[in-house]
Amino acid sequence: MKIAVTGTRGIPNIQGGVETHCEELYPRLVNLGCEVVLFRRSCYVLPDNKIKSYKGVVLKDVFTIKQKNLEALLHTFLTIFYAKRAKIDILHIHAIGPSIMVPLARLLGLKVVVTHHGQDYNRQKWGIVAKAVLKAGEYLGVKYANELIVISIEINNFIKRIYKRFDANVIYNGVNIPVKSNKTTYIDSLGLKSRKYIFTLGRFVEEKGFDGLITAFSNLKNPEYKLVIAGDADIPSKYSIYLKQLAKENNIVLTGFVKDEKLNELFSHAQLFVLPSFHEGLPISLLEAMSYNLDVLVSDIPANKEINLPANCYFTCGDWNDLAFKLNEKLMVKENPIYDLSLYDWNNIALQTLNVYKKLFA
Repeated sequence: MKIAVTGTRGIPNIQGGVETHCEELYPRLVNLGCEVVLFRRSCYVLPDNKIKSYKGVVLKDVFTIKQKNLEALLHTFLTIFYAKRAKIDILHIHAIGPSIMVPLARLLGLKVVVTHHGQDYNRQKWGIVAKAVLKAGEYLGVKYANELIVISIEINNFIKRIYKRFDANVIYNGVNIPVKSNKTTYIDSLGLKSRKYIFTLGRFVEEKGFDGLITAFSNLKNPEYKLVIAGDADIPSKYSIYLKQLAKENNIVLTGFVKDEKLNELFSHAQLFVLPSFHEGLPISLLEAMSYNLDVLVSDIPANKEINLPANCYFTCGDWNDLAFKLNEKLMVKENPIYDLSLYDWNNIALQTLNVYKKLFA
């Protein structure tokens, strides 16, 4: 079975939730017998990442421009023709923006699977026209995909209610159970002490709420803790520039985009993980924090509530006074919780995805 994958910036070591999803999923599908070609956006492929394959996944770099309103549409348009020429069996499109091209793929005779990762038009970075395009992509993807995957029950209920599609496949994001790091080389270089910092990570965009987190952290009554934010903006924006200046003024530690051992150290030695987002699909970063048995504090948006954490792990979304109060509570009563992550096993997720593919040939 030959699968072509588009809608992602690419793999490996490229920032983003969809990118992490694809990096974990497709090598496992290769091990299950699929032949996978993943199309990467050329503008995100750095010189040291110009490789032809990753863990059995064939990588094809396709041109696009690095411009937030056009890059995904242009890239998906071009990759559909590559997929047609390569005589693939299934085209798997990730996210609702690229899904605007689903009717074109169907017209060309391709079998199409779409994964709905969340209502991206709710993200604050998009203008009126971009939001309209994203909503059109959602409509066309949901209506015309041969098979539809959604990453949460909340998204599935939305699809049923708005689009009257009742056959979507609910397949969650996943997480690996890590081997925690005993090393402190990286955190030492950042001036951090084990268990003496609060950690978060993500792209520097408004809906992540990092500016509000900095505001709440500045009101902490316990000065021995530092705040560490890992990540960056894909494309510099007014918000990302403002966020970096705000962090500098409040002595916040910014690491930039980190992976592998550096990220392992940051998770392994943190005292608390915070996710102040206004919008998520099903946040992989939160699942990662839980895999390290970190105590967590997250906004009470539907995607976070679906993970069904204890009540004291939630604060009122956008209420930075409430966040500051809950931060103080968490740091006074230190916990090392154990979470049930059986629903989020990548090997089971790969099997579930393979079964979706098989339905197209039943």
